[in-house]
Amino acid sequence: MRSMRFALAAAALIASTAMTAVASPTAPANGVDYITLAAPQPVQTVGKKIEVIEFFAFHCGACNVFEPTLHAWVQKNADKVSFRRIPFPFTGPADPEAHLYLTLEAMGKAEEYTGKVFRAFHVERQRLTKDDVILDWAAKNGLDMVKFKAAWNSFGVLTKLKRLPTVASNYKIDSTPSVVVNGRYLTSPGVVGEGNKNLAYNQTAQAVTLVLDHLVATARKEKGIAK
Repeated sequence: MRSMRFALAAAALIASTAMTAVASPTAPANGVDYITLAAPQPVQTVGKKIEVIEFFAFHCGACNVFEPTLHAWVQKNADKVSFRRIPFPFTGPADPEAHLYLTLEAMGKAEEYTGKVFRAFHVERQRLTKDDVILDWAAKNGLDMVKFKAAWNSFGVLTKLKRLPTVASNYKIDSTPSVVVNGRYLTSPGVVGEGNKNLAYNQTAQAVTLVLDHLVATARKEKGIAK
C-alpha cells in the first residue's frame, strides 16, 4: 500500500517542471492542504528565519521528481527559511540510505552529493541499498574514503541514525516526501493532492510550494516577524 502511494505521488509530480500556470490551492486550509501537528516539535533555527524540514528517501520516486521544484523554492526563499533534510528510515534504525545521507551531512558534502545520489538511483538505476554497495559507490565518486569511513562509523552519525525512527514518529511522518514548517505544520504532495481532487497531476508540486509560502508567512506572523 505504501509503495503504491509513492507511485501515485510520483505520477502526480512528473510533469510539474513543465508547468507555467499558477496552481491551486490559492488559499491553503488546515486539514486539507496541510496538517497542524498536535505536538509541535522544537526547531533549530534562531532569529528571523523559519525552519523547513523535508523528510525524504533517495530511492523515493516522488522525492526525486519533487526535488527540482523544492530546490528552486528554497533558493527563492533563502532569506526567509532555514532548510534541512532528514532521511526517512524505511528499513529501520540501520537504514543504509539514511546512513549515507547522514555521513555526507557530517562531511559537509550533503548539498554537493544529494543530486548525485538521486541520479544514481533514478537515472543510472543503481541500488544503493547495502553498505558495501554504498562504500563502493562513494569510492568511485570522488569521496575521500578515509574521511567517509570515519564519518560513517562515527558516534555522531550512528546516534542520529539510531534515533531516526523516533524523530519521524514525533513528526508524524509516514510517507515521503513530507515537509514540516516551523516544527508545527506538515504538508506533502500526497496531502495536497488528496485535499484537492480537481488538481491536475502536473500542478501538484507547484501547489505544494504555494502551501509552503502560506505556512512560512503564517509562521513569520506567529513569531512577530515583519514582512
